Amino acid sequence: MNQKYNVTVAELGMTFSTGSIAQLAGGAVNVNVGETNIIVTACAAQTMRPGQDFFPLTVDYREKYAAAGRFPGGYFKREGRPSEKEILTSRLCDRPCRPLFPEGFLNEVQIIGQLMSCDMINDADISMVNGASAALAISDIPWGGPIACVRVAEIDGEFVANPTIEQMFSSSLDLIYVGTENEMLMIEGSADQIAEERFIEALEFGQKSIQPIIKAIKELVTLCGKKKAVFPLVVATTEARAIIERVAPAEKVSAAIFGFEKAVRSANIKALKDEAKAALTAELGEGKFTDVDLNVVFEDLQYKAYRQTVLEKGIRSDKRSAKDLRPLDSQVGVLPRVHGSAIFQRGDTQTIAITTLGPTKEAQRLDALTGGVTSKSFMLHYNFPPFSVGEAGRFIGPGRREIGHGALAERSIVPVLPPEDVFPYSIRIVSEIMASNGSTSMASICGGCLSLMDAGVPIIAPVAGISCGLMTTNKADGSIDKWVTITDILGEEDHFGDMDFKLAGTTKGITGFQLDLKIKGLPFEIAKTAVFQARDARIEILKSMLQALPAPRADLSTYAPRIQTIQIDPEKIGLLIGPGGKTIRRITETTGAQVDISDDDSGKVFIYSNNADSLNRALSEIDALCGGGSQIEDGKIYTGRVTGVKDFGAFVECLPGKEGLVHISELADFRVRRTEDVCKVGDSITVKCIGIDERSGKVRLSRKAAMAELEADKPAAAAETPAADAAPAEETKSE
Repeated sequence: MNQKYNVTVAELGMTFSTGSIAQLAGGAVNVNVGETNIIVTACAAQTMRPGQDFFPLTVDYREKYAAAGRFPGGYFKREGRPSEKEILTSRLCDRPCRPLFPEGFLNEVQIIGQLMSCDMINDADISMVNGASAALAISDIPWGGPIACVRVAEIDGEFVANPTIEQMFSSSLDLIYVGTENEMLMIEGSADQIAEERFIEALEFGQKSIQPIIKAIKELVTLCGKKKAVFPLVVATTEARAIIERVAPAEKVSAAIFGFEKAVRSANIKALKDEAKAALTAELGEGKFTDVDLNVVFEDLQYKAYRQTVLEKGIRSDKRSAKDLRPLDSQVGVLPRVHGSAIFQRGDTQTIAITTLGPTKEAQRLDALTGGVTSKSFMLHYNFPPFSVGEAGRFIGPGRREIGHGALAERSIVPVLPPEDVFPYSIRIVSEIMASNGSTSMASICGGCLSLMDAGVPIIAPVAGISCGLMTTNKADGSIDKWVTITDILGEEDHFGDMDFKLAGTTKGITGFQLDLKIKGLPFEIAKTAVFQARDARIEILKSMLQALPAPRADLSTYAPRIQTIQIDPEKIGLLIGPGGKTIRRITETTGAQVDISDDDSGKVFIYSNNADSLNRALSEIDALCGGGSQIEDGKIYTGRVTGVKDFGAFVECLPGKEGLVHISELADFRVRRTEDVCKVGDSITVKCIGIDERSGKVRLSRKAAMAELEADKPAAAAETPAADAAPAEETKSE
């Protein structure tokens, strides 16, 4: 039995333990916060696949229903594909771990986190990152950690580290902060238009809060850390590098990319590669070099070329200065039948965003295993087809990247959406990426915001997003010597640069953010510069967007559902629903409107319809049922079901359990020979109460009077022309 080791972070109620579980893994750590427990393991492959020239890091986080004492839904009673929460947590862990592996280390590494126990109080995503850091740190896998992660909230003006799930409902900030002992490494989250100065204070608070976790992981490494293994690093051979650099020297690579468009840059680099490969074949011979040699050297050459002119002259490959935006273009109302649409383009990057409005029942239900939000009425879905980068590829469902980009854009827009009691709709934005060359997630925010405004959604303020990059040179000790932050990065500047810092917000403040690094840490001085540089760019983008549409449209699209919200006595909710949903189903079927009842038992009722007549009829029905009471009232119009047919007329149920008689003479404005000529049992007909007997309480109804009143309210062209053998247009006949 191996020895168990424990270290505790008393300030955050967090405990790391190792040594007793998953002993064959490279590194395995249990992380406990409260009664939420997660086990994280890290393993590395001992060999590489032949010809491999990339680093295959895989991070998988899984939530088991047993952790919360629940059975999975569905027929098989077993967990299926990962949920969106699991995918986003996996990405959250992947991004800060990746830059700390040695350059040239390409052995596959797999990190797996499994939620073993869930107390519904503490979320497990922060523990996943800290557990991965601890597992890698104590393993024999070469890695430059440890790192640590905290969630920072702002509650009543005070920052709180690692708040509970319940506390997050009161927070105006959701900042996930990951850092090394001295520098920032990754951030992600959203805020309620937080000012840049306050945002930087939150980052500093996060850096301070992770220090006890860093200290604890280092203590764990001292207790039981393994000696780091030595793995072969992938580098180009000396001979191959010399030939490639002679055929394609740095100045030639710079000339191939400087001042050209993306397609031309790619074609020029390919031509240089082909030239270098031909030289390798001629001088070394077939089989004496590999494509890995070629790719590694060309990565180095482009890495230097893309940053050289920026650092020396402040000029980038497309001749922009460090702070310049690419040309902007915004259009709205670009699609005819949708509720709202927009095209947003920034340089080569282009998206079409489509907004759809729906009733509240279309909100997405979330099977939140760890607690928190159980549904959301706003969704933003991001799609990235292969043609957007000029390639042919598989066109399937969304991958992890698409889910992550969509989530970033979604949480950046949420803070400016109107409250549901003001705008009680479910809202979906679909961002279809048409062309990609840098920061399509930020373009999705801009296009999505414009499509919301085009749909008539009364947003609090317009939102725009932009990405800032970074080019650096290093001193001999590895610290940063010279640096330049660049606005609106190209795809190549993202790939060959050191940072992708995405920031979204309004003119007032920040609403969404995400930082990814390729270097091993970001000094706060650089982070501050990027934050304010992004604000300037964001304001410029907002000005361009508002030229296309200055404010949300005053009216909804003709094709969007109209809504009427009414308040009924909460005690009458059951009456409106009826036994087995019979009453509310009858109202929706007979009127054509959709009726939703608020889940909070407040008595709010939402009525949706694209047709004003059906909306008014549903309102009338609900008012008759729940407004003035549960009795049929003289002079009111009802739509009810025929419950009995006699020679002298028809009995119609106007309210649940309340019916009256339509005498045969009141069925139509012409002589009716048989009741069955106008209606049969089960038919839905519209009637008006024309009297109630004071002694017996018997109700007299008239279809003729109801039709006359409704016809007077309609245009002549829409007036009903009843026939003896057919029911009116707004009534339904049973088979």
